[in-house]
Amino acid sequence: MPATLLDGKAIAQQIRREVAEQTAEFVTRHGRIPCLAAVLVGDNPASQVYVRSKQKACGDAGMISQLHRLGADATQEQLLALVDRLNNDPAVHGILVQLPLPKQIDEARVLASINPTKDVDAFHPENVGRIVQGRPRFLPCTPHGIQQLLLRSQIPIAGRHVVVVGRSDIVGKPMAIMLMQRGHGGDATVTVCHSRTHDLPSITRQADILIVAIGRPKFVTAEMVKPGAVVIDVGINRTESGLVGDVDFEGVREVAGQITPVPGGVGPLTIAMLLHNTLLAARLQTPGAGAPTGC
Repeated sequence: MPATLLDGKAIAQQIRREVAEQTAEFVTRHGRIPCLAAVLVGDNPASQVYVRSKQKACGDAGMISQLHRLGADATQEQLLALVDRLNNDPAVHGILVQLPLPKQIDEARVLASINPTKDVDAFHPENVGRIVQGRPRFLPCTPHGIQQLLLRSQIPIAGRHVVVVGRSDIVGKPMAIMLMQRGHGGDATVTVCHSRTHDLPSITRQADILIVAIGRPKFVTAEMVKPGAVVIDVGINRTESGLVGDVDFEGVREVAGQITPVPGGVGPLTIAMLLHNTLLAARLQTPGAGAPTGC
């Protein structure tokens, strides 16, 4: 029997409704509208699409969305000056610098320049350290979305063997850290695999939950998956035949128990958790507001 589809789009819509309700309550109670400032450097077509979708999502949630553009030839000093201005603007609660950045800009330095209390991507070293210690301020949007997908789909995590394929700072590393933490949404046994892993299929076949974020179209095949496993495909690859994930969906769905599609799986959840983080940032910057509920 083919795997059951995990509908990330439906769960993302549920989270967005919750955030919109909480945002309306926050605005009524505190008289402040959460504001997300997105910074786009250059004219990367995919980045422009992502930023537009984030802007629309903010509007739907009752939030303010700002877009700040710099040309592809912008200097690092120009970008740092813009980030500094947004850091010091009390009307801006969240700052998102869209990646990737042009090659003349030091990405790590720019991300470290964002005020940690406005770092809604959770890329600042301080926020990463807090995640490692199990006392996060923000959780990174894609891993948090995956965690919510598992929880809201009532997929057990505690005691399960999770294999994460990919060790990026954006998905792989924080995902592993979050799922191994003690408590709700954690307590998993986690293995992280990457390009230097020996005999990768022998490890992925051990996974109760297999999370793939390696950036290679249809890389994980049916022979690499344990029968009945939960397969989460984070990849979005543009090919001549359209968008495909890092998992060979048609083959793997005949083996897995549950699987996310591409598109419509993890992607919508990333934006939903960005809205959650923006509201959380506004609350953290508003005395007496407290933290939002639901995630």
